[in-house]
Amino acid sequence: MIRSIPSPTVSSLELGPLTFHLYALCIIAGIAIAIWLGDKRFRAQAPEAKSVVSEVAITAVPAGIIGGRIYHVITSPNAYFGSGGNPVDALKIWEGGLGIWGAISLGAVGAWLRYRQLAKGMDLPNFAHFLDALAPGILFAQAIGRFGNWFNVELFGKPLNAPWALEVPVQYRPSGYAAFETFHPTFLYEALWCSALAFALIKFGKHLAPGQVFSIYVMVYSIGRLAIESIRIDSANTIAGFRVNIWVSVLVALAGALTLRAQSRKGQ
Repeated sequence: MIRSIPSPTVSSLELGPLTFHLYALCIIAGIAIAIWLGDKRFRAQAPEAKSVVSEVAITAVPAGIIGGRIYHVITSPNAYFGSGGNPVDALKIWEGGLGIWGAISLGAVGAWLRYRQLAKGMDLPNFAHFLDALAPGILFAQAIGRFGNWFNVELFGKPLNAPWALEVPVQYRPSGYAAFETFHPTFLYEALWCSALAFALIKFGKHLAPGQVFSIYVMVYSIGRLAIESIRIDSANTIAGFRVNIWVSVLVALAGALTLRAQSRKGQ
């Protein structure tokens, strides 16, 4: 019988002179899945749009990584610019720290700019269709990426005594939690939430108005993220006693809901 989930003992692989960080490999694997599934879904709508998703990814992926890192650094400045912090560490993406809202925001801008260029020479659906095609793949990418946090033994939740609890070695436990051995595996909660939402969008999103699949993704993911953020115990900046990411989750969920409502009225 499984008593708890063990934490990995390694976070990287050494192959000769090369070091492969497992966090980075999870991110890369997630991106590959997102591109493959996004291409498959988009070409089902526009068969002539061969390689459009991969072309857009060349711009959108770097933009998303940069946006995700900027968001993380802005919302956790003390780790890099505070007492004992090192600004150079802000560049060490393989150590963890990509904020999903920054990644989606700047990645979407990069995608829109490249998609608009491609659309000038091709008969492509509007950008809302493109975002809808990408949404499930992005969710699967997020699910896979969360296992990078598992390999880094980070971002777990409050103490928990259950068969699915995560064992955390004492050196990774936050101050005040040294006496606890097992914690909420928030990486697993988010991976399952993202995967379930992705499957739901694939199954039930076929008859929605353009843009609604992506809006539902934004709204429902943010609701789940709100719940997960409420049990995390890693250090974070707060506003009025609540973690910054909780406030952002609320605002993004509301924005998604309002956008979805506007899209519903437009489609009537």
